[in-house]
Amino acid sequence: METVEGASFSGEDWYGDELGERHYLRCTFRDLDMTELVSQGTVFEECVFGNVKFNASRHTDSAFLRCSFLRCNLFEAEFAGCKLTGSSFEQCTLRPLRVTGGDWSFVNLGEADLRGVTFQGVRMREADLAMAHCDGATFSGVDLSGAHLAKARFNKCDLRGSDLTAFHPAEVELRDAVIDAAQAVVLVQALGLRLG
Repeated sequence: METVEGASFSGEDWYGDELGERHYLRCTFRDLDMTELVSQGTVFEECVFGNVKFNASRHTDSAFLRCSFLRCNLFEAEFAGCKLTGSSFEQCTLRPLRVTGGDWSFVNLGEADLRGVTFQGVRMREADLAMAHCDGATFSGVDLSGAHLAKARFNKCDLRGSDLTAFHPAEVELRDAVIDAAQAVVLVQALGLRLG
C-alpha cells in the first residue's frame, strides 16, 4: 500500500474519483470537492478535513482513524464496514448519512444533528453523543455501551437490537422510540425499578 505522509491538499476537485488501497498519514484536506468519490480499502490516519464536500460519496472497508472533520458536508454519504475510531465531527452536515457495519468507537458526535440518519450493526463503544439531536434516526444492532449521552435526543428512534446500557431515561429523551422487550428491561433497571 502506497503511503502519502504529511501532504496538504487544498482547493482540488476530486469529484467522482476512485481511491484504492492508499494510506494518507497526517495529511490535510481543505476546500476539496469529494462529491460522489468512492473509496475502497483506503486509510486516512490522523488527517484533517476542513470544508470538504463528501456529498453522495461511498466508502467501503476504508478507515478514518483519529481524523478531524470541520465544517464538512456528508449529505447522502455512505460508509460500509468502515473504521472511524477516535475521529471527531464539528459543525458538519451529517444528514442523511447511512452507516452499515464497521467501528465508530470513541467518535465525537457531540451536539451533532443526526436526525433521520441510519446506523446499522455499527460498533460505537464510548462514542460521544452528548446533546446530539437524533430524532427519527435508526440505531439498530448498534453497540452503544459506554457511550456519552447526556441531554441527547432519541425521540421516535428505532433502537431495536442496540446496547442501551449507557442510556439513562432521566438524561436522554426517548419519547416514542421503538425498543424491544430486552431493552425495556434494561431501561427499567436504569430507573431503579424492578419487574414483578
